[in-house]
Amino acid sequence: MDEPTPERIMSVASGYGVSKALLTATSLGLFGRLAKGAMSLEDIIAEYGLRQRPAMDVLDLLVSVGLLDRKGDGQGALYQNTPETAEFLDPAKPRYVGGIIELWENRNFGFWAGLTNACQTGEPQSESGKTGEGFFESLYADPARLEAFMDAMTGSSRFLFERLSTRFPFDRYKTVADVGGADGLLSRLLAASHNHLSLVTLDLPAVTAIAQKRIEEEGLSDRISAVSGDFFTDPLPKADIITMGMILHDWDLEKKKLLVRKAYEALEPSGALMVIESLIDDARRENTFGLFLSLNMLIEFGDRAFDYTASEFIEWGREAGFRRFEVIPLTSQSSAAVAYK
Repeated sequence: MDEPTPERIMSVASGYGVSKALLTATSLGLFGRLAKGAMSLEDIIAEYGLRQRPAMDVLDLLVSVGLLDRKGDGQGALYQNTPETAEFLDPAKPRYVGGIIELWENRNFGFWAGLTNACQTGEPQSESGKTGEGFFESLYADPARLEAFMDAMTGSSRFLFERLSTRFPFDRYKTVADVGGADGLLSRLLAASHNHLSLVTLDLPAVTAIAQKRIEEEGLSDRISAVSGDFFTDPLPKADIITMGMILHDWDLEKKKLLVRKAYEALEPSGALMVIESLIDDARRENTFGLFLSLNMLIEFGDRAFDYTASEFIEWGREAGFRRFEVIPLTSQSSAAVAYK
């Protein structure tokens, strides 16, 4: 047996620096600029007003983890995007995920310094923990911030929703209601890929206005209705399928169960509830990203909010009356859990 070394410990412990380098490069707009062509170190220094040694270290750190490509060594070397960063970190691409990364850069990264306190007290470390004002309440009061948040959520969700549209047999159903549908992304993607579907996207009035605008821009108003409502206090729309994308993890156990019950009541006979989340694996050993997001819920909302396993969702579904369940993998990190009425 090989002698253990501290290398992996040090690699994980220093991971905050790798993360911050990626957050910084994304915030600067580096990947979008590289989409126009490779750049030398001198070009990048001039473009962003950087100093030579730290610029070189950040760039080569990103090279070392496969998030930048570099052709050559030394002064003549050219930096360019990898296929991965070209697809997902160029703001001109529809699959851009940089919005959520910029949100983490501008908000969440600093809040994570309070993780120990959050674990000891269960209190949020975000603005709401300091002011007492809820995250969503303050978000909805600022239209510009709300739209930026919607863009971030759209970027982080698009790839999952695209895969879902091809991996579930939507052809067997006629109506879909997306509860907490944000800017209507899932409804818009499903309408574009399944011509027979009639869809509703439900969210609070300030969000519905954004969804309506984007639905109209894509010429889908005849297929998708943007409906205002509070999914806790108002009845959910009747439908064959009810979807909830990254919704349940925002809430405590009681509210999670309430939403599952309300979905069961609103579904047509033989309907299905579908939740799209970074489900933690049942053994809680493998899905690092799902566990990270659960801790991010702690930082944001306190210990009332958490991510969950498929087994937990199935337990809540059975309590509500659902009879059959399946999990559809979308990526190694995220899945759709389906409960059939």
